[in-house]
Amino acid sequence: MTRIWLLIVLFAAPALGMAETGIPAVAVTDSPDGGQTWSVSVQVLLLMTALTMLPSMLLAMTSFTRIIIVLAIFRQALGTPQTPPTQVLIGLALFLSFFIMHPVLSTAYTEGVTPYVNGDMEMMQAAGQAMAPFREFMLGQTREDDLSMFAGLAGDDGYASEQDVPLAVLIPSFITSELKTAFQIGFLIFIPFLIIDLVVASVLMSMGMMMLSPMLISLPFKIMLFVLVDGWGLLVGTLASSFLSS
Repeated sequence: MTRIWLLIVLFAAPALGMAETGIPAVAVTDSPDGGQTWSVSVQVLLLMTALTMLPSMLLAMTSFTRIIIVLAIFRQALGTPQTPPTQVLIGLALFLSFFIMHPVLSTAYTEGVTPYVNGDMEMMQAAGQAMAPFREFMLGQTREDDLSMFAGLAGDDGYASEQDVPLAVLIPSFITSELKTAFQIGFLIFIPFLIIDLVVASVLMSMGMMMLSPMLISLPFKIMLFVLVDGWGLLVGTLASSFLSS
């Protein structure tokens, strides 16, 4: 119990010190070039808010959505609802997303984060520079029909250039396109396993073994087929190339 109180005092001490010295919680300083610089406390608050939004950004603005949906459909088609485990699929999707998004992340860090850390750029300008590679990535993967649909729902007739597309329209358009692409790839993956299930069910029916589950008999054949054709290499390579070739 004593350790808990010591930790509370340790974390509360900086806040008490700021209150005693009268450091303002919010301060805005005008820059010589006409911009504005916020106080450190506001910047830390915005940074913590951004960190809480990282899971949503991972789902909405990267390749993670397409990858995890395709892997889930593959597991269902294989007939093993618990294998590979969900944690393994999420880990594979995360690291594959990091591999695909590495050029985008590197560009965002170089053009946005580094100038801000060095003091060469204000926060809002750095955020815009860091967002530019993600905008380019999402625009490259978004269908024009989906973009037009959400632009119409937003009441916009059209945009003069890709840079004029607001994030409020681009992000849902990108997610919708990713869902469509993921289900298209999942459909193509499902077909070979479905054929094996149909063949096994027909053979069992012709032999009069109607009480025996076709899924139980077809599972070893599906696993054998998947291993013989190097299924994991084909699946992961196809997912990666579907982004890198765009």
